[in-house]
Amino acid sequence: MTFKNTLYAGAAFVGLVVAAVGPANAAGRLSVICSADNEWCEMMETAFELEHDIDVSMVRKSSGEAYAQVRAEASNPKLDIWWGGTGDPHLQAAAEGLTEEYTSPQLGDLQDWAVRQAKNADNKTVGIYAGALGIGYNNDLLAKKGLPAPKCWKDLADPAYKGEVQIANPSSSGTSYTTLATLVQLFGEEEAFDFIKEMHKNVNQYTKSGSAPIKAAAVGETTIGITFMHDMIAQIKQGANLTVVSPCEGTGYEVGSMSIIKGARNLENAKIWAEFALSARTQSIAEDAHSYQVPSNKEARIPDGAPRLDDLKLIDYDFAKYGDAEVRRHLLSRWDDEVKNAPQ
Repeated sequence: MTFKNTLYAGAAFVGLVVAAVGPANAAGRLSVICSADNEWCEMMETAFELEHDIDVSMVRKSSGEAYAQVRAEASNPKLDIWWGGTGDPHLQAAAEGLTEEYTSPQLGDLQDWAVRQAKNADNKTVGIYAGALGIGYNNDLLAKKGLPAPKCWKDLADPAYKGEVQIANPSSSGTSYTTLATLVQLFGEEEAFDFIKEMHKNVNQYTKSGSAPIKAAAVGETTIGITFMHDMIAQIKQGANLTVVSPCEGTGYEVGSMSIIKGARNLENAKIWAEFALSARTQSIAEDAHSYQVPSNKEARIPDGAPRLDDLKLIDYDFAKYGDAEVRRHLLSRWDDEVKNAPQ
């Protein structure tokens, strides 16, 4: 059943998404910045407004852009809550005092990785979903061009892939920053940047959005896209002829997060959204928005086809270190100086 059909089931849908905790029907407004895929953002807005007498104003921005806006508005916040997007910029916002401490009564219902995210931020953010990075390629283009199938990160430096790889800009995309941090943790900083500079010769575009590269691969605009596996699954579910690769060296993962903005004008309504978003019932309808992340609530339904984290070779991703403001700034500055405008 599609989300649209579920939505207009009326009372049955309300029963599905009702939050287990928090006051219902509180009147007022709520300003949300959403860093998940646009379809999921819109679904959350519609579902929340159906349940609550709260008028939601939502804007969709990538994780890096959302963090930049939250930081720029720190002295006069216009946002109430930041929902979705990779966890590193959420941790950075927490460390800089840009977000509000809030401990949900549902914390005990969440996966360990979601709780660790909250503890790393002194409860100024919390995990809402998880997803692992991967390499996706268009089977038809790969065969047509006679290219070898990539199996490892290091394969992407092969000159055979010149002009065939697409990845987002890590300054605007949380997905791509997670990739950068993953490579540094896998290979060490110097070796990682040596590899990234070699791969740069094969990159045809650095996109703003983290999911854009695999969408481009799905329609034949690029052969290879680097992004989260759940974004690849979403394209496959819609008919794209893609292969999903978990790199042989191991891979990093995100803890998609949610943060209440420090100084939020509609603080109580932000807490209502937080409880709604953490509930198992709300998280269980993500698949209707073609979202295939692993939900943080232990009782939520895992979408069909979602990559199981236990089945992957995951690195021990250091969220605290790579969510640190100085570490993040250092890596992004180095990427800008050494990679972004390097000759290809």
